[in-house]
Amino acid sequence: MIGAFVGVLNQTLMTTILPEIMKDFTVSSSTAQWLTTIFMLVNGIMIPITAFLIERFTLRSLFFNATCFLMIGSFICMLGINFPMLLLVRSIQALGAGILMPLTQTLLFIMFPPEKRGMAMGMFGLVIGFAPAIGPTAAGWFVNIFDWRYLFLVVLLIGMIDFVFGYLSLPNITELSKPNLDKLSVILSTVSFGGLLYGFSTAGNLGWSHPMVYITIIAAIVILTVFIFRQLKLESPLLEFRVFKYNDFSVAMILIVLMFMLFIGNLTILPIYMQTMMKWSPLESGLILLPGGLIMGLLSPVTGKLFDKIGGRILSIMGMLTIMIGALLMAQFSQNTTQLYVIISFSVTMLGNAMIMTPMTTQALNALPRQYIAHGTAMNNTIRQVSAAIGTGILVTLMTGLGKTSSLSGSQGLIHGLDITFYVVALIAFIGTIIAFFIRKH
Repeated sequence: MIGAFVGVLNQTLMTTILPEIMKDFTVSSSTAQWLTTIFMLVNGIMIPITAFLIERFTLRSLFFNATCFLMIGSFICMLGINFPMLLLVRSIQALGAGILMPLTQTLLFIMFPPEKRGMAMGMFGLVIGFAPAIGPTAAGWFVNIFDWRYLFLVVLLIGMIDFVFGYLSLPNITELSKPNLDKLSVILSTVSFGGLLYGFSTAGNLGWSHPMVYITIIAAIVILTVFIFRQLKLESPLLEFRVFKYNDFSVAMILIVLMFMLFIGNLTILPIYMQTMMKWSPLESGLILLPGGLIMGLLSPVTGKLFDKIGGRILSIMGMLTIMIGALLMAQFSQNTTQLYVIISFSVTMLGNAMIMTPMTTQALNALPRQYIAHGTAMNNTIRQVSAAIGTGILVTLMTGLGKTSSLSGSQGLIHGLDITFYVVALIAFIGTIIAFFIRKH
């Protein structure tokens, strides 16, 4: 769990320290943004391959290699030699992070019986939830006192502690089937998922009509279709798409898609509202989002335990309704909105997310036989990455597009676009509420 925490922490810290890196290396914001984009792309490309890796290599060897990737990357980031080197080692960090998240989930589902998996995943959600909750705020405070390079020293030390604990206590409990690697599948997976992530993540900045966006997305969808058909024909597929024949897995994945679209989309457009439209500082923005992140993290064990008792159906219905209420509250944002109101409305949506993220992940993976769990975790994490990119692209485009077409000018027009976007979020959450009724009763 600590390894997965370090992986998520590496992903969330960078957004806060980008301005410092831009000053040190004299690069533009669009160039500096590649430090987060490259991490997302490599991470998203790596995750679908983890099912093969888990079946091919022992748990300990995967853990130690992934942790070493994170530690080596953090050490070189700490040196901060130049921007190209920083970009390269961010890719190395992403390799480790892409392995650790599905690996940890697979380990939990092998170790715990079905009736205790909700609580186990809840504790996992608590650990992982704290990384994005405290990461940006802590990083903002840290770089006000120390050089940004020392932030990676902290990450390196956590990684070293995790490595020692893993060496002393981590068992080899996965069953190895030693599948053969289909190289064409790796190429198709890399190009298709990488293309989808890049296309949707750049749509918010370039616009959907930009050739780079729509050509990339269309090509990625075509290649993904070829990849899926190939996996269905292979005896040992790189990523098993037959997991979708299990109804609970499919319905839970749809809800996770909707939740992650809204979750990451909200996390992207809220700072734009707070810093660009309301002129609040980055530190203020981080502190405003902190209570919501803490609520989501702290409630994960609670919702996990509730899942073990009442199942995922009631929790997912309540969760989607809560997200809808939070979105309707945020649709009332204006230039006179107080920071307390933003904290409350965002916290409501995060409460809803807590009712869905861990319970639906557990619901989905519980539906699978043991031999499919590694593929289920890989599919779950891949879908999360793609959904986050789609949500960001759609919501940012809606906000800016509606703001430009509004009869209001300046910040008022942008806020109007933001409010309409949150009404769309509420509508999507309502659709999710209906879909949640198709989850099997406990």
